[in-house]
Amino acid sequence: MEYIEQPWFYWAVSVAIGLPIGLIALTELRNALQRRGSALARPVELLRNYILPLAALLALLTGANQVSVHATPVRVVSTALGFVVMVLLLSGLNATLFDSAPKGSWRQRIPTIFLDVARFALIAVGLALILSVVWGANVGGLFTALGVSSIVLGLALQNSVGQIVSGLFLLFEQPFQIGDWLDTPAARGRVVEVNWRATHIETSSGLQVTPNSVLASASFTNLSRPSGAHTISVSTVFAAADSPDAVCAMLTRVAARLPQLRGDDQPVTVPLGANEFRTTIPLRSPGDDGAAKATFMRWTWYAARRAGLHLDQKDDDFATEEMTRTYLQVIAPTLRLSGTDQELLLPKVRLARYGTGEILQISGELPTQMAFVVAGRVQITVVDDAGVVIPVRTLHRGDFLGQGVLIREPVTSDATALQEVTVLQIERDDLEDLVMQKPVLLKDLGKAIDERRKTVQSALEAARPN
Repeated sequence: MEYIEQPWFYWAVSVAIGLPIGLIALTELRNALQRRGSALARPVELLRNYILPLAALLALLTGANQVSVHATPVRVVSTALGFVVMVLLLSGLNATLFDSAPKGSWRQRIPTIFLDVARFALIAVGLALILSVVWGANVGGLFTALGVSSIVLGLALQNSVGQIVSGLFLLFEQPFQIGDWLDTPAARGRVVEVNWRATHIETSSGLQVTPNSVLASASFTNLSRPSGAHTISVSTVFAAADSPDAVCAMLTRVAARLPQLRGDDQPVTVPLGANEFRTTIPLRSPGDDGAAKATFMRWTWYAARRAGLHLDQKDDDFATEEMTRTYLQVIAPTLRLSGTDQELLLPKVRLARYGTGEILQISGELPTQMAFVVAGRVQITVVDDAGVVIPVRTLHRGDFLGQGVLIREPVTSDATALQEVTVLQIERDDLEDLVMQKPVLLKDLGKAIDERRKTVQSALEAARPN
């Protein structure tokens, strides 16, 4: 009974019972928050690992052992406890206000620099309280000295401080975010970093560091806003004799097949007069501008010549009679052509060229002609139900595509030029006249059609997961 009457007894029993129970409860709470992915798991862990043990130690020192609050060990423990409590408050505020902030809310848009300043202010106030309450220091004079020093520094650095403040207002407004594309007077590129002093813009020529105060005082264009609305305009010139409708259709068709095209919109081409045309191309990102424009101009060069149009008012002298005759000899064994057959077929065939990456054939289209590869390589691919592109085979010199023209069925595969490709094209009517005169050729082509179908089916089956 004498122990019960001692002043330290209840403190010791409270710590002995309360500390384990508190640790167990906080451990379970932390595990539950971690399973839910809550940002509050970190503050609870601080409370379990540091604050509760330090509070128990302080209770043992001052309550159970009756150590004076002015003793150095008590002050050291109180200082450590106060510091961890500050960390807990900062972590808890960050978790409740900002980590769980809804997307697009004002809490999410607050710049990091403001949070850093607020943390610094809270830490300064907390340290001042610790020094004043625990150690009995006079912090009033310190704050007075800091205030006078701040005024002196503010007057001496008012220009620099003004730039920083204007930059902070820019950050608070947030007219752009990390990953946005900006067109500023100094640079055009993608924002990769924003800090309290400057914005780092990644350009084609390197990293452009622009002070925030410069952006705050100048006008610039955010190419990424509104989202999904970025386009480029490309101008081209054709000969006066070229039909404007034919030119517009050809340019729109080329732009519609660009790999950088945004899927929810279509390109548009309009004549501007003076033989000039403008094609507006919707793109996924401003980062695709250079590649899309280069590909569009390269493919337009080939497409214009295939369509008999005159890009930059220039004629095409590639498909000469001598060149056509030479390439016709390449496919003569495939079509079982004699010398006489070649001369009769010469005016009925046509040479055409495709640039690297151009599409020669699209799955589902009904071909109107058969094309024989006489130079270059063509990749045949199919797309499975999951949208995965599966390579089937590669066509080389002497191979053909568009064989479905004979049976008037849509093709089941895509064909893309792996390099500059030259093909010899034969229209459906001319090909039908040829095979009617050569039953063996009709049999060969029928066999080839069956083999192509089996190859496509085998590729699809091989790509299916087991």
